[in-house]
Amino acid sequence: MAGPLLEYETEMFLSVFGCDGLLVAAEGLGIDRILLQFMRVYSEQDSLVLLLNTTTPEQEYLTEQLRVEGVTHLPRTVTSDVQSTERYNVYTEGGVLFVTSRILVVDFLTDRIPAHLISGILVYRAHKIIESCQEAFILRLFRQKNKTGFIKAFTDKATALSSGFCQVERVMRNLFVKKLYLWPRFQASVNTALDRHKPEVVELHVSLTPAMRAIQSSILDIMGACLKELKRYNPSLEVEDLSLENTLGKAFEKTIRHYLDPLWHQLGAKTKALVQDLKVLRVLLLYLTQYDCVTFLNLLESLRSSQKSFGSNSGWLFLDSSTSMFVNARSRVYRIAESKKKLKVGSEAEKQKSSSASEVKRDLVLEKSPKWEALTEVLQEIERENKSSELEPGRVLICASDDRTCAQLQQYIRHGSDWLLHRLYTRTIGKRDSAAAAALDLESHSKGKGWAKKGGKGKEPAQKKNTKSTKSKSRPSLTLTQMVGKGETDEVAALGSSGDDEELMEDDESEDEQMKLNLSSDAYYGVLKEPLTVIHPLKGCTDPHSLTRVLHEVEPSFVVLYDAEVSFVRQLEIYKASRPGKALRVYFLIYGGSTEEQKYLTALSKEKKAFEHLIREKATMVIPEEREGREDTNLDLARNLEPANATTNTRKAGGQEQPKEPSRVIVDMREFRSELPSMLHRRGLDIEPVTLEVGDYILTPDICVERKSVSDLIGSLQSGRLYTQCLSMTRYYKKPVLLIEFDPAKPFSLTARSDFRHEISSNDISSKLTLLTLHFPRLRILWCPSPHATADLFVELKKGRLEPDAAAAQAVTAESDTVAESAGLYNPGPYDFLLKMPGVSTKNYRSLIKSADSLADLTKLSQDKLAEILGNAHNAKSLYEFLHNVADVPAPVQKAKHASKE
Repeated sequence: MAGPLLEYETEMFLSVFGCDGLLVAAEGLGIDRILLQFMRVYSEQDSLVLLLNTTTPEQEYLTEQLRVEGVTHLPRTVTSDVQSTERYNVYTEGGVLFVTSRILVVDFLTDRIPAHLISGILVYRAHKIIESCQEAFILRLFRQKNKTGFIKAFTDKATALSSGFCQVERVMRNLFVKKLYLWPRFQASVNTALDRHKPEVVELHVSLTPAMRAIQSSILDIMGACLKELKRYNPSLEVEDLSLENTLGKAFEKTIRHYLDPLWHQLGAKTKALVQDLKVLRVLLLYLTQYDCVTFLNLLESLRSSQKSFGSNSGWLFLDSSTSMFVNARSRVYRIAESKKKLKVGSEAEKQKSSSASEVKRDLVLEKSPKWEALTEVLQEIERENKSSELEPGRVLICASDDRTCAQLQQYIRHGSDWLLHRLYTRTIGKRDSAAAAALDLESHSKGKGWAKKGGKGKEPAQKKNTKSTKSKSRPSLTLTQMVGKGETDEVAALGSSGDDEELMEDDESEDEQMKLNLSSDAYYGVLKEPLTVIHPLKGCTDPHSLTRVLHEVEPSFVVLYDAEVSFVRQLEIYKASRPGKALRVYFLIYGGSTEEQKYLTALSKEKKAFEHLIREKATMVIPEEREGREDTNLDLARNLEPANATTNTRKAGGQEQPKEPSRVIVDMREFRSELPSMLHRRGLDIEPVTLEVGDYILTPDICVERKSVSDLIGSLQSGRLYTQCLSMTRYYKKPVLLIEFDPAKPFSLTARSDFRHEISSNDISSKLTLLTLHFPRLRILWCPSPHATADLFVELKKGRLEPDAAAAQAVTAESDTVAESAGLYNPGPYDFLLKMPGVSTKNYRSLIKSADSLADLTKLSQDKLAEILGNAHNAKSLYEFLHNVADVPAPVQKAKHASKE
């Protein structure tokens, strides 16, 4: 299915195979094919190769490809399902292994993996190696224990490597590789190979309708105004990244977050509202070119209705451009009869009276999407071509951006634009006006004016899946959040499209012919039989390789790109080049002079610039000879970097040599998601991973640390979970510690200056922390601005103290009744109660415990005796009175009665 490698791909493979390095290819140039080739080579018992950074669908796809090619020793996956005792056997069986990062870190630290037997490590998505500390930690542990194995890394995100200071060099340093292999689309051998067998490309520049053009310029004007305001409120943001052109691209959200996140909690409401509005405006631009006139107007109206929460903040809904946008958006859907327009000028009451009448008199315009008509022409041309050709009819693959577009195209091809737009109208805008809905006669349009008229009703285009499978894959209504991207706020999600999308997307149950095609679950859109036509989304697929699967399964002669996606365009070039004998025609539909075209061109130029930047950086990069870490001269592999430690190890204290055994820290398994264990290991501390019920880090037999990030801290203070954690720690350890770790990118404060109030509220985080320290006097709080600072603190805290015992730490559970240190002394319940009594403190409670076996014994002691035990007459008096004075209950009750009479 994947086919043999092309000439330039073989060149790519051999260069990395010959010498370790980081391979950066252009998006869509088949980096997964190169990875597959490496897996093919190492899928045998004699080698043990680990593959990092892959997702489950990718693992399934790669394994399936190797199975198809007849590879016998297929890759296996090591997850938490495989018992720790069995893992060693799995490793020694060899071949390629997908291992989750957390398991791999633990197995390296506990020597459960035979490090000396590993042939090498393949790293996919190598650009993420800085963010994901676990992978970098794995590579460092691997290099410390194995000097001969290879490390080969792959990525197709050049833009991610060119942003930031020396980003590519930092990535290579974390990967322990010296070579950088760059393969842009403009590379000579790539050009030669792909130009030799070019697909026939028909570019159709579709014109926007006048109303669409007017709406687009209105949105761009508003976006320009918002950006100007944003820069006025935040003068530090005068950066070229925040230009109007860049607001169109995918990376804009990331860019703005990059600049504003570090000071987000200090920004005013106005700035936050502007950022929010820019997100919404980007969605509007997307909806304008992506969907039909009804869907666009529906979104606009929903924005208008929620303007209390939105527009009131920034006011863009009150700009002239906004008014013109609404007028144009409505004119695409309906016209209001002339006689009724005059009524609109009167008072509010008149407007109210006339509103129902005016809506009844709406003349529906329902402007067709220009791309639909272009698509019809393309399909008719393909049909003519197939008729005139003597060969069997060529199959067609239509690719559109997302689920909703695909569903609309399916409905359009089946029933025509009139049917689809009327249906959309009645289910959204018409629903709000039942009189208009009743006036509509849907029946007259049900025959459809679409392209799929060929065989009348009996020969309706068949649907690929049967009803059961279509229904089982429920299609949730697309919210704005899904359109904008995952990291959006709830406010944007609260907007969004109508809840009727599910119905709109549902296929007609009557058309239910089963196709004999084993397509992926994402290609569930209607399939025409003659010629076979499949509609597939480009984004949002459950399986990242589903489009590749469909391409090879359907083997289309015609591909219609309803939406442009750089990586898929290149995938088609490779598909054609690897099938030189077969014809392939690609129809490329794009709105000329639109933001859609601009977005596509910006993506191309960004990648080109990124490669040019990397080429320049590669030319000037200084790479130390020991970068690969095959000798111990590489300082990144050295542990014990602290000068203080170095001196204690080399000098003799008092004539005696320091003990050789390195310090160790017991770390909870769940903590390996953070960067701290990696930092501690680098400081020369041995890490012992175990599952702890109490605490996250055990530094000494007495010191137990619970680590919290700020968001964690706030959450567990609200839920009360932190209280129970501190209770357990103080019960079992002499020195419980709460470590609060801040994000190094954000200012070091729990609350913004603007949040300080005159009155103290019990809901404030600082108030809750104060209560916590009052409750647990022995609890120590450490404030750390970064994992580096925490690691330094831990090293300091351990100096000159005993080493912790893993078995003892594991034995401590939240339900344990006793503690090793005071097993025969007390029960935790009465002990906690004793500490809460007046006059009793952590300094004097021990002498009380020794003098009285139980709380009952305590009541028998005289005040003088208590003074002798506690060493303080005032404390003794407080405690004695607390134990012996009768609570004066009746008085307040009588008062209460008296008050009620009044």
